[in-house]
Amino acid sequence: MENETNKLLEEAMQEVENAKSKQELFNVNTNFLGKNGKFSALMKKLKDVLPENRAKIGAILNNAREKIDTAIRTFIKKFEKQELEEKIKNEKVDVTIPVKPYPMGVKHPITETQELLMDFFVKKGFTVRTGTDIETDYYCFEALNVPKNHPARDAQDTFYINDEIVLRTHTSATQIHTMEKFKPPIKMVSTGAAYRVDEIDGRHSPFFHQLEILVVDKNVSMADMKGTLEEIGKFLFGEKTKIRLRPSYFPFTEPSAEADATCPKCGGKGNGCSLCQQTGWIEILGCGMVNPKILENHGINTNEFGGFAVGIGLERLAMLRYGISDMRELFENNVEFLKQFK
Repeated sequence: MENETNKLLEEAMQEVENAKSKQELFNVNTNFLGKNGKFSALMKKLKDVLPENRAKIGAILNNAREKIDTAIRTFIKKFEKQELEEKIKNEKVDVTIPVKPYPMGVKHPITETQELLMDFFVKKGFTVRTGTDIETDYYCFEALNVPKNHPARDAQDTFYINDEIVLRTHTSATQIHTMEKFKPPIKMVSTGAAYRVDEIDGRHSPFFHQLEILVVDKNVSMADMKGTLEEIGKFLFGEKTKIRLRPSYFPFTEPSAEADATCPKCGGKGNGCSLCQQTGWIEILGCGMVNPKILENHGINTNEFGGFAVGIGLERLAMLRYGISDMRELFENNVEFLKQFK
C-alpha cells in the first residue's frame, strides 16, 4: 500500500501543478480527498493490512493527504492573488467624477431645540444630569412635596406601572437625585421625556419633553431666576425679548410663577396677532424658588442656601421657534413635514 499511496500522491501533486483555475483545484480536492475520492478508497483497504503495519501505513496515508491539501490551498491563494491583481488593473475609478447626491436626514425640531438649549447651559457652567423615564412614586411625587391626596397622583393623570412605580410626569425628579448625590453649590440642567394621561389634540399629548433647571447656592433670589429666564428668552427669540412672571402654584417651589415671553411673531405688540391671541405674550415655562422643605429634607441648610427651579416644555418652544401650530405634527412622522426644517 505504501507504493500505491506514493503513486496517488505523485498523481495528485501533478494535477495540482497543472491546474489552470480554482475550479480545477476544487475538482482535484474532490477526486483525491473527497468522501468518495481515491484516498478514501485507499483508507478502506487498511483493514486488510497486517495489524503490526497499520499504524505505519495509516501515518503514510495521512501525511500524503496533508501534502495534497496544503498544495491545493497554496495554489488557490495564488489564483486569488492573480484575480485581485487583474481586477485592480482593469477596474479604474475616476475620482474626479462628481458623486451622486446622497439624501441626508435632518434633526427633528424637538431634538434641535433640546440640543440648542443644552449647549447654551453647558456654556454657562451648568452640569448635565440624566434621569430615567420610569420613576418611583417617591421621587416623582413624595420627595417633591406632592402629597398623597394631590390630583396629579390620581391614575387618571399618571401612568402607573404598579402602586410604587410610574412613568415620570415631569423631569423634576432629577432635582431630587441631584440633591441626594451632590452638595451645594449646584447648577444642574436635565432633559428628557415625560408622560401624563391626556387626550391628544393640537396642544396636548400623553408624551412630551421637558428641560429641567436647578440652581442651589448662597444668596440665590428671584432676581437671579428672572435674569436667567431673560437670557434664555433672548437666546431663543432675540435680544428684544422680555420676560414677565405671573404668580402660580407648584408644590415643589415657593413662591411659584409662570413665565411669559414677548410674542416672537408680533414683538409683543399683540395687534391682530393670532399666535399670542393679541395679548403680546406667550407662556413658555413654569418656575419658582425651591421649596425650603425640599432643601431641608436633603440636608441643605436653608439659612445658608436657597435655590430656584425651572421646567420648560420643549414642544412649546419648538412650536414657537418654527411656527408650528399643531403639536401632533411633531409626532406623526410625516417626512414631507419634517423636510422643511433642513
